[in-house]
Amino acid sequence: MTLTITPAQPQDLTQIMTIENAGFSPDEAASDASMAERIQLISDTFLVAKEGAEVLGYVVGPAFDQRYLTDALFDQSTPNNATDAYQTILSLAVSPAHQKEGLGSQLLTALAQVARQQHRQAITLTCLKRLVSFYERNGYRNEGVSASAHAGETWYNLVLPLAD
Repeated sequence: MTLTITPAQPQDLTQIMTIENAGFSPDEAASDASMAERIQLISDTFLVAKEGAEVLGYVVGPAFDQRYLTDALFDQSTPNNATDAYQTILSLAVSPAHQKEGLGSQLLTALAQVARQQHRQAITLTCLKRLVSFYERNGYRNEGVSASAHAGETWYNLVLPLAD
């Protein structure tokens, strides 16, 4: 089997939600409706890693006009705006059975390629302290504690500058 990374499709939703709910607490996880909306509105920046028909992981986020994510981004999706400077990441998750295989890094690389093609200046995300080192290994810079109150957690702003 060969790994492919492609835009998410509606038929991927059930597998995506299984991975989402395994990777995030109930307060952190997106709802089925939110994920379905993201597939519909921003499939160009909602990438899934698949082996055959099996979804092994995904990365998703809309384009945005601010350097740091706001909590409102998690609540409602809008189509990507071609003039927005930033590509966000709302979720990066890999199936528990396929963690430690480099899939998360491969998904980050694939999204960076899309973001460069769309002329974004940088990729921005928030993550928990325990994940900061993973993103730093992938070239992201820790820019400090986020203003986010999402799920009552302390989040860190991480940014990956993109060269044109």
